[in-house]
Amino acid sequence: MTRLYVGNLPTSANEDAVRALFAAYGTVQTLSLDNGRETGTPRRFGFVEMSSDDAARAVQGLDGRDYDGSAMRVNEAQGTRGGNVHSLR
Repeated sequence: MTRLYVGNLPTSANEDAVRALFAAYGTVQTLSLDNGRETGTPRRFGFVEMSSDDAARAVQGLDGRDYDGSAMRVNEAQGTRGGNVHSLR
């Protein structure tokens, strides 16, 4: 399994819509979008887990793609910061 960081999402993004984007490249095992703890508002990023082959295709197809006026960032999640996986890019 490969965990992907998905960043620069529009505030209109929801789990069903993001899952549909990634499902075009393979089976989405898990998906979570981050909301601010205090405000509950979308923080415009999340994580998707897929098989390594599916994840590679998703990065190729979705990184930089326009989604409601935002160019998404999609890459393999790397390392940890404060216990959270993050993108190093």
